[in-house]
Amino acid sequence: MKTTQDIKNYLHKALNNIPDFNNCALLDYPNDRNIGDHMIWLGNIFYLTQVRKVKIDYVCARGNDFSEIEFLSCSKDGPILLHGGGNFGDIWPAFQKFREKIIKQYRDRAIVILPQTIYYSSEEALEKSAKVLNEHPDLTIFVRDDRSFAIAQQAFFKCKVYKAPDMAFQMVDLPKTNINFSRSNRTLYLCRKDAEMNKKFKPKNIPVENLDVDDWISFNWMGKIPKGWIYIPGLVSLIREGWQKGLKTPQEWASRQGWQWLHPNSSVFNQIHRPDLHRKSWGYMHSGIYQLQNYNLVITNRLHVHILCLILNIPHILLPGSYYKIPAFYDTWTSQIPFCHLIENVDEIPNAIERLALQ
Repeated sequence: MKTTQDIKNYLHKALNNIPDFNNCALLDYPNDRNIGDHMIWLGNIFYLTQVRKVKIDYVCARGNDFSEIEFLSCSKDGPILLHGGGNFGDIWPAFQKFREKIIKQYRDRAIVILPQTIYYSSEEALEKSAKVLNEHPDLTIFVRDDRSFAIAQQAFFKCKVYKAPDMAFQMVDLPKTNINFSRSNRTLYLCRKDAEMNKKFKPKNIPVENLDVDDWISFNWMGKIPKGWIYIPGLVSLIREGWQKGLKTPQEWASRQGWQWLHPNSSVFNQIHRPDLHRKSWGYMHSGIYQLQNYNLVITNRLHVHILCLILNIPHILLPGSYYKIPAFYDTWTSQIPFCHLIENVDEIPNAIERLALQ
């Protein structure tokens, strides 16, 4: 596909396979600081409210945030939608455990798993998941790439399986008002360093001058009280909002206030269960845009940095991770877009930069 609009159109076409419904529950809110997860969540929200025009009557994160009593009180019918992403399988078991718990527990409700990458390092783990999923009478699975599609068709043979791009592509053509930035002549290497990192692309191995190395800016913010600190209610929020987001980056903080409260899309959050969660994700989205738009060139091993660069028309180089997630997604959807190149080895980076400069 040659444009992001083509990909967004395909997303809508694929999701049309979900039968009509008036209301739904949307589970597995990303209660973390990964901006990519929040981009997916916002794609869910805007697709459901603006395209399908349905009511989202119950929202929760995984784990203890899910309340069966509240769920049954708020969401008496309609499908259960499970947040998509790249955590279907055995790399991130807590997410898969929650997903399978819901599938086991609510066999009387239609369940839709929104676009995911599937990866299992263990055949035994895949077989255990398949048993759970195939026992549900009305389960639909959307997958984000050809390789995941082949796995799902073979393993989850009693489920309805469709291929669809990432939900973040719903935000193609999203108005980007109130974000001011200045371009740097440096290059950003936005690098993940967790279980999905391909170690041959460590920052010290990247042959680029004037290179800034960072992960999503949100990972620099405080998420919980450090060990040994005295607990004071509201302290984490005060430090995160007042110091880390405010005093340290005052221009971004001020810009984000307008984005969160005055942007034409932000009004939709008040119509959904737990609007504070969606507005929090919206703030993360702003921080991601602000971080990337300061650079003319980005190198990354994060899929959603790739997607956000596509949405923002930022030239970038994409690096593979520890398994096939990024190459499979790129080959399925984005390989024809000219201002991005996927490379396989470090020594390809200088040539990729030259090719991007000629675009």
